[in-house]
Amino acid sequence: MVPFLSLYAYPLLPPSCSPPTIPPQLAVATTMAPPAMAFQALTFSPLPLHLPTTRRRVRALAVTADQPPQSPPSEPANSPSRLLRELAERKKFVSPKKKHPPRRFILKPPLDDERLTQRFLNSPQLSLKSLPLLSSCLPSSPLSAADRAWMDEYLLEAKQALGYPLAPSETLGDGDDCPARHFDALLYLAFQHLDPSSERTRTRHVRNGHSRLWFLGQFVLELAFSEFFLQRYPRESPGPMRERVFALIGKRMLPRWIKAASLHNLVFPYDDLDRMIRKDREPPTKAVFWALFGAIYLCFGMPEVYRVLFEAFGMDPEEESCQPKLRRQLEDVDYVSVEFEKRQLTWQDVAAYRPPEDALFAHPRLFRACVPPGMHRFRGNIWDFDNRPKVMNILGYPLPKNDKIPEITEARNIELGLGLQLCFMHPSKYKFEHPRFCFERLEYVGQKIQDLVLAERLLMKHLDAPGRWLAEKHRRLLMNKYCGRYLRDKHLHHYIIYGETVQDRFEHNRRLRNPSTTAVQQAIHGLSYCVYGKPDVRRLMFEVFDFEQVQPKAV
Repeated sequence: MVPFLSLYAYPLLPPSCSPPTIPPQLAVATTMAPPAMAFQALTFSPLPLHLPTTRRRVRALAVTADQPPQSPPSEPANSPSRLLRELAERKKFVSPKKKHPPRRFILKPPLDDERLTQRFLNSPQLSLKSLPLLSSCLPSSPLSAADRAWMDEYLLEAKQALGYPLAPSETLGDGDDCPARHFDALLYLAFQHLDPSSERTRTRHVRNGHSRLWFLGQFVLELAFSEFFLQRYPRESPGPMRERVFALIGKRMLPRWIKAASLHNLVFPYDDLDRMIRKDREPPTKAVFWALFGAIYLCFGMPEVYRVLFEAFGMDPEEESCQPKLRRQLEDVDYVSVEFEKRQLTWQDVAAYRPPEDALFAHPRLFRACVPPGMHRFRGNIWDFDNRPKVMNILGYPLPKNDKIPEITEARNIELGLGLQLCFMHPSKYKFEHPRFCFERLEYVGQKIQDLVLAERLLMKHLDAPGRWLAEKHRRLLMNKYCGRYLRDKHLHHYIIYGETVQDRFEHNRRLRNPSTTAVQQAIHGLSYCVYGKPDVRRLMFEVFDFEQVQPKAV
């Protein structure tokens, strides 16, 4: 037992230290002691030994002191098992990945005043003072040599497919104030959808210029089709018209139209359009299609939009796949305007129509398509006598017009009053007996014109903003709940004409009332566009109803 007593006297050492040197007088005793006694004392005890930690470690050290350390078998440096073992050990101590902010959110130092001034002075966006909307959609910096190379190689093919003269657009018109002179630059931007393999499309002026064009083009297409179908189908409700528009320019149909105009090689120069999957084919096609009509609208106006849609792309509104689903139609016993009774209007009639100089309205045919002639039966009723003057006073109507004949002014004001009464006529009142005696058709065109007016406003206000940012801001400003709120802020919702059976429900249930106030708000914009044109829609949106919420509030 001497060796064990002597070993207990040594303090506990860390594993990295070498074993203690045993004095000679104890070494003899240690070697003489049979090792089986040590193992017997440790392993064959019937009860577990509750030794202190220090004694347990020292006794284990005494047992293994006389055994030589076993070195791992030698392995070559490139042994797979050795590499796998090291990799497993390394994985245990890998720190968690830190999420770095995306590059677009990393703040960059602002430009100094001199460089910022030069950037704005050299920008083509400030080159046109008489055409602010067109100027805001030009590239933010001059086109580079790579941009000019693409235009020299592919622009003639795009012009030929769309039916435009092949001469450079700079030769058109007399001066810089001619919008058509900038068609080449805008047409180039329209085809520059974001291609990950192209460094040219990732430059800032090309990327932002393209996205701003498709942001404008989507609302141009919606307004063009709404005007066309309202005049082509004067008795139809807006529901089937929306289905027709979706069947013609829904994102599933756009690759077909791009290929029909032989423009697919410009959009996908290295891919086969028919073999691409939908998620790779539809987003670039939609962006190019929208941007293309944004450029055409800026340079040539709405008539050229109709020509390219129905002539270059070959759209047919009577095609079987573009027809709305069958539904139960209400019997329409009321008259329509004489110009709609004779025959069904074509796109050439809509595109080539120019109102005469002494016309009552800015868009007389569209007004006749939305306001039925039978509205004159409501002239002089209680609403016309009590509520119409209050509504016209809040909206600032009638606007002063310089008419050569006083009777024209009087007739316009009468029609304006009847149109306002139609704007406040809820479908629950007369729709089931007279389907067009409600605000639905005016609401349809008003929704599209307010989308386009706000899009133009945002483009001119934010010259540096990309299209996706503008689209999100546009969506937030024109949410349905805000449109109805602006109407209720002016206390115009008290003048809505409901049916007697639903009057109490709509006046005391906001879930029913708020959508109807939104519809009335949009119908007022539609009537304003038909009677006075787009400038009056701007006045209503930004001066009367304050859609941007920038005017001071009454305390």
